[in-house]
Amino acid sequence: MFTIRIHIIGGSGSGKSYIAALLSGKLGIPHYDLDDIFWHNQSNEYGVKASEEARDRQLKKIIEFDSWIVEGVFRAWVEPSFAAADKIVVLMTPLPVQEERIWKRYEERITDIVPSKKRETLEGIQNLLAWNKEYNLVKLPDLISRWDYKDKMILVRDNLDLLEFQLI
Repeated sequence: MFTIRIHIIGGSGSGKSYIAALLSGKLGIPHYDLDDIFWHNQSNEYGVKASEEARDRQLKKIIEFDSWIVEGVFRAWVEPSFAAADKIVVLMTPLPVQEERIWKRYEERITDIVPSKKRETLEGIQNLLAWNKEYNLVKLPDLISRWDYKDKMILVRDNLDLLEFQLI
């Protein structure tokens, strides 16, 4: 059995969860959604963060495994995962595609077409869209331009193109 550690980042709606699940099945290794670590999903309110100690402890457990795929939009607190990763996939899906996916996901969740632990609101989605635009146009390009991990990075504009890369 081979070992590989993959970290996937990209804006909301870029396809991180989709490609993580696809790769997990293809490679036979577990994947972890960083939202499940960052947010306090048992809270009665939407948008409550988990404690930093709990979040960091959970991330440390994950990156100690031989093989994993983690995915999330986060940057600063996931530095240990970037350092431990063999490959870092950066999804640069076009912003209009991401926005369409965010709206579709919201509609599916509020109509219970897709079950969700998240309790989103219209105001929350509007805030997410604004945040995601800045992330994609400013924060992510800035991170990439000054990153120490360029040798591990795979930049992908269409997430299915990732399947053509030799990850192992």
